Amino acid sequence: MNHPTSSDPQWPIGGGETGVLVRAFDWSTTSLGPIEAWPAHLRMSVDMIVNSPVPKVLMWGPDHVMIYNDGYIAIAGGNHPRALGATVPAIWPEIWDWNARILEAGFRGEIHAFRDQTMVLHRHHTPEEVTFDLFYTPMHADDGSVGGVLCTVIENTEKVRAQRELLRRTEELRTVTDALPVLISFIDRDHVYRFANRFYEDWFGLDLGEVIGRHASEVVGAEAYATRRPLMDRALAGEIIASDGWMPHRDGSRRAAEIRYIPRRDAQGAVDGFHVLVFDVEERKRSEEALRRQASELERQVRHRLRAEEQLKALNESLENRVLTVLAERQQAERALAQSQKLETIGKLTGGVAHDFNNLLQVVSGNLQLLAKDVAGKPRAEQRVENALAGVSRGARLASQLLSFGRRQALEPKVVNVTRFVRAMDDMLRRAIGEAIEIETVVGGGLWNTFIDPTQIENALLNLAINARDAMGGQGRLTIELGNVSLDDAYARLHPDVTAGQYVMLAVSDTGSGIPPEILDKVFEPFFSTKPEGRGSGLGLSMVYGFVKQSGGHVKIYSEPGHGTTVRLYLPRSAEAEDSEVKLSFAPVAGGSETILVVEDDEGVRDIVVEMLADLGYRVLKAVDAQSGLAVVESGVPIDLLFTDVVMPGTLKSPELARKARARLPNIAVLFTSGYTENSIVHGGRLDPGVELLSKPYSRETLARKVRDVLSNAAPPGRPSLPLGTLASPSPDEEASPMSPHSLTVLLVEDEALIRMHCADMLGDAGHVVIEAGSAEQALGLLPTGSIDVLLTDVNLPGMSGPELAQEARRLRPGIGVVFATGDSHVEGAGDAVILPKPYDMDALEAAVRKAGAASLGRAPA
Repeated sequence: MNHPTSSDPQWPIGGGETGVLVRAFDWSTTSLGPIEAWPAHLRMSVDMIVNSPVPKVLMWGPDHVMIYNDGYIAIAGGNHPRALGATVPAIWPEIWDWNARILEAGFRGEIHAFRDQTMVLHRHHTPEEVTFDLFYTPMHADDGSVGGVLCTVIENTEKVRAQRELLRRTEELRTVTDALPVLISFIDRDHVYRFANRFYEDWFGLDLGEVIGRHASEVVGAEAYATRRPLMDRALAGEIIASDGWMPHRDGSRRAAEIRYIPRRDAQGAVDGFHVLVFDVEERKRSEEALRRQASELERQVRHRLRAEEQLKALNESLENRVLTVLAERQQAERALAQSQKLETIGKLTGGVAHDFNNLLQVVSGNLQLLAKDVAGKPRAEQRVENALAGVSRGARLASQLLSFGRRQALEPKVVNVTRFVRAMDDMLRRAIGEAIEIETVVGGGLWNTFIDPTQIENALLNLAINARDAMGGQGRLTIELGNVSLDDAYARLHPDVTAGQYVMLAVSDTGSGIPPEILDKVFEPFFSTKPEGRGSGLGLSMVYGFVKQSGGHVKIYSEPGHGTTVRLYLPRSAEAEDSEVKLSFAPVAGGSETILVVEDDEGVRDIVVEMLADLGYRVLKAVDAQSGLAVVESGVPIDLLFTDVVMPGTLKSPELARKARARLPNIAVLFTSGYTENSIVHGGRLDPGVELLSKPYSRETLARKVRDVLSNAAPPGRPSLPLGTLASPSPDEEASPMSPHSLTVLLVEDEALIRMHCADMLGDAGHVVIEAGSAEQALGLLPTGSIDVLLTDVNLPGMSGPELAQEARRLRPGIGVVFATGDSHVEGAGDAVILPKPYDMDALEAAVRKAGAASLGRAPA
């Protein structure tokens, strides 16, 4: 037998969201099997369910696989769409005890109905009390057996809540009326009692249950009813009536009474019944004053009851419209969320690419700048280097745009008034877009300040202006508008990425060709462009979008083909005073003689940075990761500046390295560098307070200025640059003095802390720079960090021995001097190493180090 498939016209599954999902779902992963193989009775059941406007869910098979329609989506709540094709116990574990019993009965062929059934569901991930009408019907297979159970669901939650509120109001009314010595009731148009207070029990000897719901003639008696019937009819006609007469009492007497009939009108003004107030004349004389005091409260309670009834009626009438409105808003919000998530995913990808790209650019840029010095005076070579550097600069701009779109740019926001920036950019904008385009600026009064990166907002405005110029073909009108706006909760509901609040709006409008609706949602994607080939990178708008979103703002674009485009940037408001403008320094590039520890995992970047800093005159140590950098810091060598990459492998991260370095060396300056900051020193898209960052790629001039600036800001007042011992090759002046007391760097390896400390003190007093290690393994990590002249090591160390360490040290640093400190005069494998017998004094230590140092430098000791 050939089974119709989901696309077979003989089996047209209905439309709507769930119809699409049923067709697309891989049913082969469930006990139902592939949709093409479903039996006819199941196909008919599914078709009936999907096309029904009433919420229905089919629970099929022994594991109760769920298939439902669009109406059931609201019932499923946050479980949709994962509930489609899932099992009942997996989706509704909180009511499985209930469902298990009902399904078991349904598979026995039993039909069950439940009215106003209350239960607690977690459909929105929190407990929620709901009320349903539930109708369970067995669904039979072709062989007559029950294949599943169909549940029709009508949600009455809001209706039941309104009814409960009405009941509460009625009880309040009864409490008030029971306190009054008056018979108070409400009679509908059929002369049937719908409300009565407790005094009816006193007068007629009837329970309230025998009064409410009964005809007036049965309560007051045929004679009294016949007498009062004309007055009742007049009240139903809308007339307020006060009448004197009598009322029968349960003791058989007739009591003088004053009776008032007060019509009650519904929301449309029609009389739907009347209130009856019966005053015992004698009692009224005694309590008239009390009644006057309480009458106002009675009227208020009556109004509350009327309002509750009107609200219930209005709720029933508007429920369908509310559902349609909520569904439309939800669909719009889902579309906006999907677009936002798409851009977020692309942003993460582009940010990662930019990180690696910036490292490559740094290597190329640094080598080109050093090469420029080597080819100075050769015009052709200089021109080629200059052309290559221009290419690096273009690549850096491209990487910066990628980071901006990916919201990975390290922003440096300030409190600014955007008006000043816009006016200051007037000349730049006119040069950028040409004289044929008219610029109009509209600034609202009392413009708020905003917390934003000034450089980025200027770039964003320039990008928008250039896009507008291209859209207008070089002729037209560009309008820049600034104003204060408040985005409310209703706007935020339709835009999931927006937080309701106050913003400064910067709008750029053009009179250009506009953007077709079918591509309007794509304009913020990177590399998307409507311009001809070679006329744009497609990164301008994506950069603007990423920068504004990273700053906590919002971007909205409006466009109509043939009528132009408006891009509105909503920038977060700041209540702070505007920050003062910082003047940039253009002083000549200067280096220094301080000691800098460079921590960089990329070998190419590390080598070029070390060379650039050494070329500027600094003494440079280096480490391949944060852990190695910390070992250098803890070795005791004086360090003025820690220059570390942000993103590195290993468990120890750069911010933690900086914290530990400052704990060990309180005066150390810290400068971070990165092509991609992630979240380690940037939070909320902004640099953490007090953090200095040099973004990759950077030039030799930028590096020199930033290092000098950070060192100057970190040094205590009056502190001179410290002559910290040579950590690279000796200077010409040092060559002239055969053995300057500051000429050697000694790596001291000793596992006994007290001996190590004592020896380090003696070496320091002798003028040497000392790097300490407690084991051979730690020493191996320190050997690549700088120019070490002498290895002074104990012979017997935990783990690798001293001679083994010396052998590895000579392999890593050929020519290094070696001193073995030992209590044994013979050291196997010592070779030409200097033997320093223990115990030793300062003279013996100094002589051994000088001898090993002289051998390392290839000269005789002084």
